[in-house]
Amino acid sequence: MTETQKPHSEQEWTRRKAMAVAAGGIAAAGLGGTAFAASASSEHGGATAAGADAEVCYRLTSETVEGPYYIDADKLRRDITEDREGIPLLLALNVIDSDTCRPLGNAAVDIWHCDATGVYSGYENQGNGGGGGPAPTGEPPTGAPTGAPAGGGHREPTDDTRYLRGTWRTDRHGQVSFRTVFPGWYRGRCVHVHVKVHVDGEWTDAGYEGGRTCHTGQLFFDEESVLASAAVEPYASNAAERTTLAEDTIYDRSGARGGLLRLRYDRRRIGRGVHATLTVGVDPEATEDGQGRPPQPSASASASATGSGSASGSGSAG
Repeated sequence: MTETQKPHSEQEWTRRKAMAVAAGGIAAAGLGGTAFAASASSEHGGATAAGADAEVCYRLTSETVEGPYYIDADKLRRDITEDREGIPLLLALNVIDSDTCRPLGNAAVDIWHCDATGVYSGYENQGNGGGGGPAPTGEPPTGAPTGAPAGGGHREPTDDTRYLRGTWRTDRHGQVSFRTVFPGWYRGRCVHVHVKVHVDGEWTDAGYEGGRTCHTGQLFFDEESVLASAAVEPYASNAAERTTLAEDTIYDRSGARGGLLRLRYDRRRIGRGVHATLTVGVDPEATEDGQGRPPQPSASASASATGSGSASGSGSAG
């Protein structure tokens, strides 16, 4: 590794400081070589009340199932795009200890997701859900064999492709960013990105070794942004049946706490790029392997899937 990491500051973070980091994120001067407009008229998800923001860092971000298409970190990089076409996406995460609000520095963050046509690298022969494609990664159906793996069951990779997968370390402020493309969709799931946070491991020339996974989650996109992306190629050519946020079996309807991203983009030209941010609250002492059942929403949760990733929440059962 060419970068070094200093231990995060032991200074106690106040709610105000945590809010400032969450709101500021990592500035996006450009995405994929194109200018990125982020005016007030083009922002999505930036109007959450300050009081709601202040609560986020004191709550754990929802744990979800890992799904069957995880491949252990073997690509240490922040730009995971490779040759995939799609809307440029800058994903900026702020990882904090949900109990103290202190930034979690030197943690390893994995992300992985399908491409614009719904295909996962490493599993290209699975297609995009049209006849033998990716199965829903939620709860197994009633009556499933008792020996079936939980969390959708891991599948061994079928090829050597690794696009749209990567691992990088958080800095001393708990921040990490990735350049990728806006995900597409496949049968049975809404548009999403998978994420894992690992702690207490060691960074070596071979990668990140040892330690444990303290968070396994998924990040979600509001319905308005997905509909806008669907009008742009190559998303427009994705003929797979699309599951909306309101229909998804994983998203737990709790807004930012449940992984609903805050998005900024030009409403008239989403193809120029999207900037997504989220504060992820984790328990550094926990072990979350993502093999359990996904959390269930409360009966009183809102079923609205429009709007931004605010702490008040919107979306569907998970």
